Amino acid sequence: MLSVGLVGTWVYHLYDKTVYTSRRNEVYVKDSMAVAQGVQDSLQKIYAQTINNLDAQLDSAQSTAGALQGELGNKVSEINRLRAELASILKRNNFKKEDLDLARRKSIELQQLVAELQNRNSSIEEEKKQIAGVLDQVNKQMENLQSTNQQLDKENKVLTEKVSLASTFMASELKLTPVMLKNEKEQETNQAKKASKFVVSFALQNNINDYQNAEVYVIVTQPDGNLLTTDAWESSSTIQTKSEGLKRYTRKIKFDYLKGESKHLQFSLNADDYQRGNYNLQVYHNGMMIGQVSKALN
Repeated sequence: MLSVGLVGTWVYHLYDKTVYTSRRNEVYVKDSMAVAQGVQDSLQKIYAQTINNLDAQLDSAQSTAGALQGELGNKVSEINRLRAELASILKRNNFKKEDLDLARRKSIELQQLVAELQNRNSSIEEEKKQIAGVLDQVNKQMENLQSTNQQLDKENKVLTEKVSLASTFMASELKLTPVMLKNEKEQETNQAKKASKFVVSFALQNNINDYQNAEVYVIVTQPDGNLLTTDAWESSSTIQTKSEGLKRYTRKIKFDYLKGESKHLQFSLNADDYQRGNYNLQVYHNGMMIGQVSKALN
């Protein structure tokens, strides 16, 4: 009886242990599936939230990443790859612990890439602000430079005018002399009917420049206002003056000049008819009149 009792006790103990073990395994399996399902749901939520944030960040990043297109393109490709892999894992019917670990790693990697993209986008925005500030400073400097250049242009024009004035010849000893022939000798006359020609003479001086081929223009105007000239070619030629615009001239004279010397120039003019009244002589250099004198014939 004792032996039978002991055997029965051991049989009951083994039966109870087997049932207990079976129930514990069942609970463990049920708990594991619940945890896996919960984790799967959690991962899906994280995935959905991450994807939503990602779409917004991609739009922002792609709008500001002109210079970093290659780098961002690689990151976007990597993110899209992770999205596809994670979506494939989450859609599996037989979800295992290995799948759970892999999904977690993919999700973490995906979130890190999104965070990097966000940080890079923030850096780009900061760089854009800095560049905008630099551009504002450059624009202000350009405005100041333009204003300075305009002022310099004005000063250069004034300086050019001063240099032009300084380099212009000074005319002196201007004479418009009517001449007649008497006993085969030339004599000055004031009678229009006796005059046979005009002798034009003047002296020039410049203390600034030497000239290898200087030019001055002489204009002789008759009492009726017409130009006195004996050269058909020069009678149609004009010079640009600073105060009176274009003017026809009587004679253009070219000469070499050494700085500081007194250059005496002279030439003769013949007219078909010598009018009574005032004749006017003007000399121009660099577009400016440098001397003038009148002569009356009776």
